[in-house]
Amino acid sequence: MTFDSIIGHDRQKEILRQALEHQRIAHAYLFEGPEGIGKRLVALALARALLCQNGSGCGDCAACRKVDHNNHPDIHILDAEGATIKIDQVRGLQKELALRPLEGRHKICLIDGAEHFNPAAANALLKTLEEPQPNTLIILLSSRPESLLATIRSRCQRLPFQRLPKQRLAEIISQRLDLSETEAAILAALSDGSFKKALGKDRELYLQRRRELIRSIAALSSGSIIPIFKLAEQLAGGKDQLTDILDIFQTFYRDLLLLKHGRPATDLVNLDLQEILTRQVDKETTEGLLQKLKALDAGRFYLQRNVNRQLAMEIMLMRMTAA
Repeated sequence: MTFDSIIGHDRQKEILRQALEHQRIAHAYLFEGPEGIGKRLVALALARALLCQNGSGCGDCAACRKVDHNNHPDIHILDAEGATIKIDQVRGLQKELALRPLEGRHKICLIDGAEHFNPAAANALLKTLEEPQPNTLIILLSSRPESLLATIRSRCQRLPFQRLPKQRLAEIISQRLDLSETEAAILAALSDGSFKKALGKDRELYLQRRRELIRSIAALSSGSIIPIFKLAEQLAGGKDQLTDILDIFQTFYRDLLLLKHGRPATDLVNLDLQEILTRQVDKETTEGLLQKLKALDAGRFYLQRNVNRQLAMEIMLMRMTAA
């Protein structure tokens, strides 16, 4: 993986190229931005350029091939074990960084999901950042940098990453997945600029199940208690995709708001469901749609606090149908 092979993030790649060219690589970076947009790819491209035997990240030398196959002895990748990154993981990293590089000129540590440090691990990492070993590089990746200790953020060179524009992402998706223009536009909008979502396991949810889910929620009414409970049970059973499903519902009500206020169809996300949208918009009021969106936000809030999922969905759906 080279800088040139990564789509987007031109400004970030140029900053790192200049740092490599002038040998001014910081001892620690914080790559911050939404999940799945390419931060890890850029970090690995930087690591390959530093470890390359030809000094260019050529992709042909033994060092580059080892980086690509995740078996270079001078790269250490740290991910959360369970819900957090623990102090034992940081202590193990500190031992590794205290040793000389085995094959390259640098030892590199990539910490993905840095917002998951528990307090003890974060304070242990802070000591490493305050007293860096020579020829070591630590790259923290985070979608929620505000969750990190301020002292950790201040000791890293921060490099913000943005989502790829939806139009550009739609073009790439259309080419790679051989989708129609409409399908690619829907997938780009729902994946929110994330390649990981657009090209990963959520694709079937966004393109196929989305239609069924929107039809189900559009069919509910304040008196349909049994259908509300059945849909809540169905939603609660899909724990891993529940947040994404709530995002789908949000786009549906957002589309209705846009139609309510005379916006053109090209502004919609659910371009393939205009018949349902046109039929539903006459049944809704602006205040009711806003109340439905608030109920969705409340549902997200309670899910983040590990309450009973089915109960949270039942309450959310009842509030939405009553609005």
